[in-house]
Amino acid sequence: MLRRFWLFFAQAVTVLLALMFIIATLKPQWLQRQGQFAKQLAEPIVALREVAPGIGSGPAQASYADAAQKASPAVVNVFSSKDGSLPPDPRAKDPLFRYFFGNKNNNKQQEQPAANLGSGVIVSSEGYILTNQHVVDGADQTDLAVLKVNLTNLPTITLGRMDQTRVGDVVLAIGNPFGVGQTVTMGIVSALGRNHLGINTFENFIQTDAAINPGNSGGALVDVNGNLLGINTAIYSRSGGSLGIGFAIPVSTARSVLESIITTGSVTRGWIGVEPQDVTPEIAESFGLEQKSGAIVAGVLKNGPADRAGIKPGDILVSVDGQDITDTTRLLNLIAQIKPGSNAKIHLVRKNRELDLEVMIGKRPPPPKQPTDDSGDQDDDGG
Repeated sequence: MLRRFWLFFAQAVTVLLALMFIIATLKPQWLQRQGQFAKQLAEPIVALREVAPGIGSGPAQASYADAAQKASPAVVNVFSSKDGSLPPDPRAKDPLFRYFFGNKNNNKQQEQPAANLGSGVIVSSEGYILTNQHVVDGADQTDLAVLKVNLTNLPTITLGRMDQTRVGDVVLAIGNPFGVGQTVTMGIVSALGRNHLGINTFENFIQTDAAINPGNSGGALVDVNGNLLGINTAIYSRSGGSLGIGFAIPVSTARSVLESIITTGSVTRGWIGVEPQDVTPEIAESFGLEQKSGAIVAGVLKNGPADRAGIKPGDILVSVDGQDITDTTRLLNLIAQIKPGSNAKIHLVRKNRELDLEVMIGKRPPPPKQPTDDSGDQDDDGG
């Protein structure tokens, strides 16, 4: 039986080979068509370009993944709690969960749940975290705060340089908007030195169109290398969400505030004891002033730094240590950044005559205590 099967197989193969020989000799085009058909089956339906394995989807400069990966570990979420309460069980909002387990978990911890307030940035491996003051104490005033955690060897962020930052630079905003989890958004530096926003007495903000939403406050604004440029602080919005106008406190200000809080326990700002007022074209015209910009001194505190230096009401302050004064906000920011006890050269105009006076910067006194209300910033506007 096996022998008969083998003879049949050998005969069949012999016949097929003979047919292939005859076709190849007499009709070779038939075999070419068959090969073309097989090739068509192996090719894609349309011509497509596909990246080779192991190669990214574009040039390295088109991605900010390295910057995000470098900075993200140092950005944390900030929660608050009352009476030691813990975050609520997320399943408590599930109707099916409540049906089976009832309200047994709705104890005091659930009645006073922890709230997702915002974000923070680890700036020191010793456990120092920069965030916004309004994140940690609910204040309306927008400023910086420092948190300290008893942990070591934490991932930290690298501080960038504001003097190398330009309008148009690409930036990333990292934080935890709406409590959804750490999120990275991208935009550009829209403006530098933004003020007159009514957010705080001292305003010197980076404006960006990187999406900043509730929960981003206290998070990091970083450059394309993952270095910290600012602490995300506020947004301009009519709906509560991002409209492409966000503000961050520059890293230069954040660093000085951090060092001041760690050293003295409070923020120490420079002060000269004057009541300034913007020099507007109307004021210049009414007083016959040639100077069209700066800050005019409306009042001088007796025995204050400015009084001792010889500054008088009516003087127009033009510059501080060579930096131009365009208005009162600029004056406040320049003076506030000078360390108390150091001298500053103030260039002024008195009765259309230019003068240079040296002022020893004093320590800005705390604002007078006022009843707690919803009025927002209680700081005075004096320089």
